[in-house]
Formats: sequence, C-alpha cells, structure tokens
Amino acid sequence: MLHTRGNYQDLFGVGAMKITVAEVEHVARLARLELGPGEKELFAGQMDAILGYVEKLKEVDTEGVVPTSHAVPMENAFREDVVQPSIGLEKALANAPEKSGTFFAVPKVIE
Repeated sequence: MLHTRGNYQDLFGVGAMKITVAEVEHVARLARLELGPGEKELFAGQMDAILGYVEKLKEVDTEGVVPTSHAVPMENAFREDVVQPSIGLEKALANAPEKSGTFFAVPKVIE
C-alpha cells in the first residue's frame, strides 16, 4: 500500500518536509527516471520520512557500543596465508588445452 506524505510524517514523527519536489526531480533526472507528478510528491514524502527516521536514530545513545560490520559475529574460515613452494611450470601447464612455450595459449579476443 502506498502512503501519502502525511501518513509517513505521522508514522515516523517527522516535521516539516526537508526534501522538495525539485530535489526529487533532480535525483530522478540523474538516475534517468521518468516520474509522474503524483510520484514526485509521493517520493518527496517518502524520502523526507526516511531522513526523519535517520534523524531519530541520531538521538540513540551509542556510547560504549563497538562498531560492527555484521549483525552477528563472524569468523574467517580461510587458512593462514603462508608462503609455499610453487607447483612449477610443468604441473601448471599439464592440463592446458593449448600452450605456447611457457604460457597458456588462449584465443584472440581483440582484433
């Protein structure tokens, strides 16, 4: 269900509109979007409500909260990066469909 600007203001408690229809038109032009007049008003209200919600989030006390990049703890499943001997040219090229000396031969893609 689409909401009007007023409904978003009531929902998030945002005040006066900060995003103008002209700004919506500018962003739409940059994104190469064609919007109808009703959509411009609707998106202005929706974007304003989002900014209002972000403003409300700024009021949350985050003192002592460690920044995270994931919502749940994650561990790296990769092995340690350890220098090891190379497999050598013969093994590297052993299953190559075509080779040219010590290189893999591939079809030409640029003329």
